[in-house]
Amino acid sequence: MTLPNALIDELESAVRGSSSEKRNSTLQRVTDLFLNGAENFNHEQIDLFDDVLMHLIKRVEAKVLAELSAKLAPSPNAPTGVIRHLARHDDILVAGPVLTQSERLAPADLIEIARTKGQAHLLAIADRSLLDETITDVMLERGSKEVFHKLAQNHGAFFSKSGFTTLVNYAKSDEILAEKVGQRIDVPPKLLQDLVLKATDSVRSRLLATAPAEVHAEIKRTLASISSEVIQEVEIETRDFKRARDLVLALHKKNQLNEAMLSEFAKNNKYEEMVAAFALLCSARFELVERLMRTSHYGGLLVAGKAADLKWPTMNIILTHRLPQHPISNHELEQAKTDFAKLTRPTSQRLLGFWQARPASAPT
Repeated sequence: MTLPNALIDELESAVRGSSSEKRNSTLQRVTDLFLNGAENFNHEQIDLFDDVLMHLIKRVEAKVLAELSAKLAPSPNAPTGVIRHLARHDDILVAGPVLTQSERLAPADLIEIARTKGQAHLLAIADRSLLDETITDVMLERGSKEVFHKLAQNHGAFFSKSGFTTLVNYAKSDEILAEKVGQRIDVPPKLLQDLVLKATDSVRSRLLATAPAEVHAEIKRTLASISSEVIQEVEIETRDFKRARDLVLALHKKNQLNEAMLSEFAKNNKYEEMVAAFALLCSARFELVERLMRTSHYGGLLVAGKAADLKWPTMNIILTHRLPQHPISNHELEQAKTDFAKLTRPTSQRLLGFWQARPASAPT
C-alpha cells in the first residue's frame, strides 16, 4: 500500500517543523489509517507505518503519546518499533497500556524494562495476561510489595522454583500475600507445605475456605500433620499418563489424531488423552501442556491452542472440561473467546517456542 498523497504532503510538513496541533493531527490520522486496515496489512506495510509513526512521535507531547499507546496496545500487529519506544517511556501513562496489553513486546523487552524502570512499570507488566519465568524472576528481584501481590494473584504468571521460593518466603510475614499464594494451583507441594506450616490460624482457615480443589487436599494433609484433630483427606486421583501418551502417539502415527479427536477426549473427560493429544497437535512438550492445563488462568492454553490452529469451539470444550473441580465461569469463557480471537498464530507459535526453549518452563 501507499499513503494518500494529501497525507504524505501533510506528513512531510509535520516532520519539517509545523505547529504541535498539526503534528498531533497528522499523528492521529496516520494512527487511524493503520488501525482501520491493520488486520490486512503485510509486514512491509506495517514497517512503513512504523517508520512514519516513529518520525511523528519524536515531537509530540506525553499526553498525545498516552492516547497513541492506548490505541495501539490491543492491536496484535501494531508497529513493533513504536510499541517498543512507548514501552520504555518514563511516563507510565504512556508506557502502561502497551506494557500491560501489547503482544508485540518480546520477553527480552520486558526483562530489560523490568531491570531498568521503576515500580510503576513493574506493576504494569505484572498485569499482563501471560508472564514467563524469566520475567517474573527479574520482577521478584526488584519489585515492591505491591508488585509481589499483583504477581501472586496473576494466574497467567509463571514462576521458576526459585521464584516460588521467594514468594513463599515473603508470604511468611505477609498474611494477604500468603493467602494469594496459597490460592494458586501451581505452587510446588513442598513450598505449599512450608507456607501452610508458617501461616497463622486465620490464614489457614481462609485457605481452606478459598483454595482451589486441586491444592485443597495438600493443605488438609499438611494441617493434619500438625493438628490433633482427625482431618479427612481427599484422595488424589492417580493418572496413567504413559498409557494415554502411547495411545495418542499410535493415533498420530496412523494420521488419525486431529482436532475432532481432541474435542472428543475433552468431552468424555479423558484428561490424560486430552493433554497428550493437545501436546502433539501444538508440537509442544507434554510437561509444558500439562502444566498449562492445570493452571487456573486460561491464557497459556489459548496461546497453545492458537499455535495449533485450533478453532474456538474446541478451546471452549477444553476450557470447560479441563478442571472439573475448578469450573470456568460464563464470564471467563466470554473473555477467553475474546482473547483467543485477538491472538495471531505467528505470535502464539513464537511465544510457545520461547517457553519450550527454556528448561525452567517445565512444571516445578
